[in-house]
Amino acid sequence: MAEQPVADKSVRIAWAADAEAIGQVQARAWLRFYGTLLPQQLLNEIDGSAFAQVWRQSVTRPPTAKHRVLVALDHGQVCAFAATQPCDDPDASATDGEISAFHVDPDALGQGHGSRLLTAAVDTLRADAFQHARMWIVAGDDPLRHFVESAGWAADTAHRTLDLTGDETATLKQIRVHTDLGS
Repeated sequence: MAEQPVADKSVRIAWAADAEAIGQVQARAWLRFYGTLLPQQLLNEIDGSAFAQVWRQSVTRPPTAKHRVLVALDHGQVCAFAATQPCDDPDASATDGEISAFHVDPDALGQGHGSRLLTAAVDTLRADAFQHARMWIVAGDDPLRHFVESAGWAADTAHRTLDLTGDETATLKQIRVHTDLGS
């Protein structure tokens, strides 16, 4: 049997078998990009395999048909991922979708994976009949903010602080960006 050709670089809906790779990408991205923002105790607890368990559940049993996980591939290997869903912000309407996760492996930056992934995520939200998209970005993650702003997203006035430990000893500030998905 002839081997099936594989696109060098592509984006597709994630499969359960991608969960481990997604978890590892998330762990490497968090360590690289949030290493100076998170306390060492939390950095020590970052575990790609634990992330993978959550992503496996998200891929195999999403809460709704509009909850999706996408992966960017380089020669068949996961190098980035995004999750899309209905927006659950208190001020959201039924036509607001969200990119709830967006991470590119630090070793794969600058190779076009983020651009392909963002385009695919926006196309997925549009196909799910959302008219607007939102994304929360860690305050201080200037590379991601500049990247999405160059693609037409803009910050709005929303911001929030996440309590990462439940006792307010480790918090993470986020800003929200948004874009109109058009028709």
